[in-house]
Amino acid sequence: MARGRAAGYDDQREAILAHAAELFAHRGYAGTTMNDIADACGLSKATLYHYFRDKHALLVSICEGHVLTLRALADEIGAQQLEPEPKLRALINRIVAAYTGAQHAHRVLTDDVRFLDADDRERVLGTERALVAAVARTVAAMRPDLADAALAKPLTMLLFGMVNWMFTWFRAGGTLDHETFAPIVADLFVGGLRATHAPAPELDAFQEMRALRA
Repeated sequence: MARGRAAGYDDQREAILAHAAELFAHRGYAGTTMNDIADACGLSKATLYHYFRDKHALLVSICEGHVLTLRALADEIGAQQLEPEPKLRALINRIVAAYTGAQHAHRVLTDDVRFLDADDRERVLGTERALVAAVARTVAAMRPDLADAALAKPLTMLLFGMVNWMFTWFRAGGTLDHETFAPIVADLFVGGLRATHAPAPELDAFQEMRALRA
């Protein structure tokens, strides 16, 4: 009979991931050793290897776990029967709020994804692309004219550019936390999206001649 996992196995695994993410975020993946992680966790190195076979496995779990959490939020909201603007606000609110307690994991994803093996990196980045696509569809539904001008995805990338780099300056614990700041981000983006004008289509030479003769 196969041995079952000890009680608390999953909790210990999550604790290891949290310590590893913090170390990677502060020291960088390359600058952190398994000894460092074991010491931070208060475990022997042998015990650490019982949970993760090597440092790369830790990096995969941190990066993939973070993007899968965000993708699950997008899928959950996407399944709700919401109009485009409330759906977009809900997506922004949930994504920003999800960064509470995940700042280290997000920094690792941003800075250290390049250290993943090719297959792992493509899987993680594929999940990221699916998340961006889900938000872009909602942007397009709210402003079909911008979608027609091929602006839905670029505007979505601007949104993620704004949100994804919050960890470089946002300090929770003051007058704002992620949950209270999320609606502000939604107001800023949705308000800007309403005010955005699609560029006028360029005329080809024949159309320009006809316009001049008109």
